[in-house]
Amino acid sequence: MNEDSLIQVDGLLVNDFLRAENVRAAMNYQPRDDDVFIATYPKCGTTWTQYIVCNIFTGGNAPNNVTDFLLQAPYFDFMGADAPKKMPRPGALMTPLPFSMRRHSNKARYIYVARNPYDCAVSYYHYLLGHTPKSCSDVSFETFVKAFIAGRVPYGDYFDHLIPWYEHRQDPNVLFFTYEDLKKDTSSWVLKIADLLGKQEYGDALRADSKLFQRILDSCSLGNMREVFDCRCDGFVDALLELPEDKRLESMEVYRKKGVTKQESHEGSGRVRKGKIGDW
Repeated sequence: MNEDSLIQVDGLLVNDFLRAENVRAAMNYQPRDDDVFIATYPKCGTTWTQYIVCNIFTGGNAPNNVTDFLLQAPYFDFMGADAPKKMPRPGALMTPLPFSMRRHSNKARYIYVARNPYDCAVSYYHYLLGHTPKSCSDVSFETFVKAFIAGRVPYGDYFDHLIPWYEHRQDPNVLFFTYEDLKKDTSSWVLKIADLLGKQEYGDALRADSKLFQRILDSCSLGNMREVFDCRCDGFVDALLELPEDKRLESMEVYRKKGVTKQESHEGSGRVRKGKIGDW
């Protein structure tokens, strides 16, 4: 769409909104044994999966605003080294870093959601459109698709990202599934996610408490999530920078020091769009 808005961090293309030092912090982080990572390629069900995990951990009392959500399920590449330090535990770290560009652990747990690349491309286009300044005139879908196929988008080529995780899909600490699976049978996959997080504490607890299980399913509905994530990017940056001192992340200060460019962008989608299968 607008390759001028991309930067390279140690060979990885990311949006220039991110700060290199925070991306490198995610790359170099040594996972703790109790860490949970959502490792999905962008626009493949990342936010939905994060929100499901938050709901499981909180018994259906997930954050009701994007700031609290980011504190409980931090976007590591964006928030930097303090994200796992300040994150309430249990919690989940989200980073779309390719498998080869992160430190992997056999004890930490990983959730990877794949998606039909056609639907992924459509969703990614609408998301990036909303982050493309109006000074960029060529914002056609055709132009974006060429960049997507060539891997000239944030986090690179879809298949290069997918294949290494697919090869680890049978690992006992990896839960690999598709967006289509989650959409068609949400209940079953919420239970499988809960089992990965802790079979006795979460999975069996949901099976034994139908009201709790239903509360979590209701909380993770598309309509409810739209209300939570109805916020511009620069809006939640400001909110994170103004947190009380006990919650504030020092690694976010780089956005205050370097500033966040606020300019008029094309109309796109937010973090939650249609949530459909076959939208392409």
